[in-house]
Amino acid sequence: MNQSQKRILFRSENIKILMQEGLSDEKSIRSNMIESKSSFNLLFLLSSNINLTAEDCRTQFLFKKNQYILHYSQEESMAELWTENQDILKYLQIQINYDYIFNLINPRSNKENEDILESMVKNNYIFLHKQTPPYMTVEMHMILKEIISYSKKGVMQRLFVEAKIIKLLILIFEQFNEKNTIAETPKTPSMIKKFVDENYYKNIKVEEIGKLIGLNQNKIRKEFKAYYHMTVSDYIAELRMLKAKKLIINKDIMIKEIAIECGYEYVQNFTRAFKKKFGVSPEKLRIG
Repeated sequence: MNQSQKRILFRSENIKILMQEGLSDEKSIRSNMIESKSSFNLLFLLSSNINLTAEDCRTQFLFKKNQYILHYSQEESMAELWTENQDILKYLQIQINYDYIFNLINPRSNKENEDILESMVKNNYIFLHKQTPPYMTVEMHMILKEIISYSKKGVMQRLFVEAKIIKLLILIFEQFNEKNTIAETPKTPSMIKKFVDENYYKNIKVEEIGKLIGLNQNKIRKEFKAYYHMTVSDYIAELRMLKAKKLIINKDIMIKEIAIECGYEYVQNFTRAFKKKFGVSPEKLRIG
């Protein structure tokens, strides 16, 4: 008996977002994915060993966890996705009308935009490296998590979803342009560093990063330290202190505000870390 659930997270005139998550106690679990006529479909594979066959393609694909494709469907078509050996089947499909993307990119404005739309229509973004689908980045994981957990409805949800989809497309275009060599797995240390660089002021933990990119936290710690010769926690602390040193010279900003800006919930913890780093308390450095 299949315990499968497909739910619509969002639907508007131009965009539809579907979430599939299910577990089978039989040999396999199967799900049909429909692509509308003249639509772009972002498919994010969120569980391991997902098989896919499509009506317009006789080849069977096997996806690993955290891979994705961006596919343009000229006519309405259907694909079947399934897993075997009672594995979980989990994926997120974002379907976007062609006209919406056309107006968003505006290919008539310049040659670069025209080339981007042409690449999308020709399905150049399906496989960045021959037959190897691309892997989701940390930022993509964050965006999907935000889309899935967003609770507001109406115009606020529409604006939120559209903004997140634009960000996803930007990340895909950037990834496509950056990758020039075949790579089956993302570079873990650089992925973690990029995530920390953008989120060091938040209350982030290695466990959370591990869940986002689908890697064991011990592997993250080990590979990051081997590459950068410091722990993830030490790197976060280093970034926070560098920012604190820049802010401390501005006497119009309270010490408490600087602590919060640098990711410290309590001023005492901030003061202790600052003094350990620079050998003097933030108050004394400001006076001096």
